[in-house]
Amino acid sequence: MSHIKTQTEWEQEMCTRILDLVHNELYLDFRYLNSALSVLLPSVDPSLTSCATDGVCFYYPPDQILRLFKNNPQFLNRSVLHSVFHCIFRHLWMRKNREPVIWNLACDIAVEWTIDSLKKNSVQRILTLIRIQYYERLEKNRIPVSAAAIYRDLLTITDPLVQQQLQMEFFTDDHRYWPAEDRPSPASMKAGETWEKIGRKTSQELELKGREDSESVSSLETQIEQGKRRRSYREFLRKFTVLREEMGCDYDEFDLGYYSYGLRLYRNMPLIEPPETREVMKISEFVIVIDTSYSTNGSLVHRFLEETFRIICQRDSFFHQSRIRIIQCDNQIRSDLLIKNEADLQNALKTFTLKGGGGTDFRPAFSYVKKLIDEGSFFHLKGLLYFTDGKGTYPAKRPSYDTAFVFIGDQTPPDVPAWAMKIQISEEDL
Repeated sequence: MSHIKTQTEWEQEMCTRILDLVHNELYLDFRYLNSALSVLLPSVDPSLTSCATDGVCFYYPPDQILRLFKNNPQFLNRSVLHSVFHCIFRHLWMRKNREPVIWNLACDIAVEWTIDSLKKNSVQRILTLIRIQYYERLEKNRIPVSAAAIYRDLLTITDPLVQQQLQMEFFTDDHRYWPAEDRPSPASMKAGETWEKIGRKTSQELELKGREDSESVSSLETQIEQGKRRRSYREFLRKFTVLREEMGCDYDEFDLGYYSYGLRLYRNMPLIEPPETREVMKISEFVIVIDTSYSTNGSLVHRFLEETFRIICQRDSFFHQSRIRIIQCDNQIRSDLLIKNEADLQNALKTFTLKGGGGTDFRPAFSYVKKLIDEGSFFHLKGLLYFTDGKGTYPAKRPSYDTAFVFIGDQTPPDVPAWAMKIQISEEDL
């Protein structure tokens, strides 16, 4: 006897077919999004009134999918692409301490502007006056089309009626499943790393398959680049951690079941003992150099140190014996502070003052660090992080440790030597 489908089962089956059709139609117009379109897993959520994503699943209410497919299929296409672009641009993992409502609106505007600029039949719509006027505002004020830059612009709009009009105009999806920045889950962190890789792959695919639409895809390239440049500073700092054994129970390797069984069977004699050491990723030896030339913003330096120290302390990042040096340098070494534990970190932050004001030359800092290594102050220096505006003289040779230059702001940072890494973060990230 064949199974008779319920209404719910039929709706879910139809939604699955519809979403497959949507993906196929989007792929025909955006072949460079092949990888991105197949990542989000369709998941039914009747409690929603619009679509949503957490970077892993594409949540949808079946009744809306069926209604849109019948009455407005292009809006349905846009809804799917809208969620995919949020993930590619990594909006879900970039909010930091920004005001949630304004940040959500900024992300929606950035995505919608990108979709509108692509001008493809599968997602094209008639632009309303509100939408046209705000796009003209971005162009007139030379505001980069990125969520961070749009967020700053929205903060200057004090009229609540205008804010409400923009929210109604650009609202497309529900952001309730976006990860919390203060307590991200392992799954959301892994999803963020996955989408960072997809963003890089999409950039490569654009080079191969998007050239015929060179004018329209430039907006997409800009957004992907913004997401790459503003990747999580917390994730970036992991590059400077090392794996080492440390005293303490490794609960991942310890089977509590056997331990408890032994206590029950032999009273006070467990069958196994917990491991006395564990492998952990922490910062061991690390250098932070602050460019204190006349062009450096003192308040930004303080915020940079605060953010760096906060992340280090949150991640329980110190071994029992660690060495972190904070060096101030313009065209010569101005100060050198040694940090051995979290208490030293907190004291340094309270008493830190900027010293310098001359020209920018990166070479003295690298020469000084080499001298410290030769004197035995470091045993295995993992890396050096240089906070600067980038307008200086770089060393000609690569040092024996990893080096990264940190730039703040929206402007394109200067090139760094091939042996160095660079990261750009917005002022709001600090």
